[in-house]
Amino acid sequence: MSTSQAAPAETSARWILVASVLGSGAVFLEGTVVNVAMPSIEREFALGMAGLQWIMNAYLLSLSALMLLGGSLGDRYGRAPTFRVGAVAFAIATAGCAIAPNALALYLARSLQGAAGALLVPNSLAMLDDAFSGEERGIAIGRWAAWSGVSTAVGPLVGGSLLEALSWRWVFAVVIPFAGAAAWMAWRHGEVCARSARVRQGRTPADVDYAGAALVSLGLAGVVTGLIAGPGAGFNHPGVVASLLLGALLLGVFALVEARTEQPLLPLDVFQSRQFTGTNLATFLVYAALSGLFFLLMLELQNVLGYGALAAGASLLPINLLMLVFSARAGRLAERIGPRLPMAAGAAVAAVGMLLFARVRAGSSYLTVVLPAAIVFGLGLSLLVAPLTAAALAAVGAQRKGLASGLNNAVARLAGLLATASIPLAAGLGGLRDVRGEAFTRGYGRAMWISAALCAAGSLVAWLTVEDRQRPS
Repeated sequence: MSTSQAAPAETSARWILVASVLGSGAVFLEGTVVNVAMPSIEREFALGMAGLQWIMNAYLLSLSALMLLGGSLGDRYGRAPTFRVGAVAFAIATAGCAIAPNALALYLARSLQGAAGALLVPNSLAMLDDAFSGEERGIAIGRWAAWSGVSTAVGPLVGGSLLEALSWRWVFAVVIPFAGAAAWMAWRHGEVCARSARVRQGRTPADVDYAGAALVSLGLAGVVTGLIAGPGAGFNHPGVVASLLLGALLLGVFALVEARTEQPLLPLDVFQSRQFTGTNLATFLVYAALSGLFFLLMLELQNVLGYGALAAGASLLPINLLMLVFSARAGRLAERIGPRLPMAAGAAVAAVGMLLFARVRAGSSYLTVVLPAAIVFGLGLSLLVAPLTAAALAAVGAQRKGLASGLNNAVARLAGLLATASIPLAAGLGGLRDVRGEAFTRGYGRAMWISAALCAAGSLVAWLTVEDRQRPS
């Protein structure tokens, strides 16, 4: 390639990096910012606990179930075109959330949001793999991870500011321009991805496993519906029993289909790696704990302690600052000594932070109760996240790092989905109509203990299954 050709390609690659950051950042932002808006949405639509669970789970269900399909569609039809479709669809679905006239419309729009995010997120990283090469690819992915982390971190603060000044609808509306800009950049500069993909070895279009995607989506929907409806209708209600049994049956059929399909959505042989299986199990346990914490903590801070939306978002700012300062250092530490110790220690420290959050109740002081919990929890999370991702990628070799990344991301979202459905149930909050009183606070405390136990279990799994030093790719 001549110098005159290389300069435009380099410029286009930088624009693809910006598009990837904006697109995936919009998805990650919507995963955190909505937590702050929950009390306001609950008041407007009189939802109760089950309704709040569906605000989160309508999004997480389609996002987690379809993320591997989104990656497969990118392999088949091109990463940049699939990313563009996902970004445009995400902007449209987010607009639907912002103008939703009732709870049912909001649930539907959230579901469409998640489906669009499943096209967008896996292909944002894959575009970088196409647009960059060699050392530049590693730098680009590092920048993507850093800025995606920032978008996730500032979510509660941005959401709180918008709620204080305007309304919960602006929590959705503010994301629309970012998704639209990402789509335009990928359309304008996506050819650099197509050129790189054509010359990359081993990039042949694969068949798309639509049957697997349908089975896992419907199976998860059945299980989650049963878990959320059970406390109100009763777990012996025929509809609840049927939903749980049908969901479990479809997930079992999904496993059988994947074992027999030539181009499966989820190649089961990756789980022959002890480290890969252990890392994803630790991911599931830890992210389930995190989802239970953040979902209920925002309700406790606003509905019980009386924090405004902005104060609730700002109260967790120490967690975000600690992650921004120490996550990269934890990644470098994991490169030197292996991910096992940082993962196990980080999850254990985060579990202690969750136990400290269990002390939050009416009249609790921020300086003596909330802030110490946030600091301990933030230190644990900072030590954990980067080594966990590195362990997942290192366990399967260079040829399957795309699959490893997509699957680990899907496992994290699936953990959030199931945790939001099951932790309130296990803590005695399932079906609760009043999410402000003493009954909620008692259940909240139990939920923090459950979350801490899950995080501690993740620490143990990491210690037992992750290798001290990463395997060579």
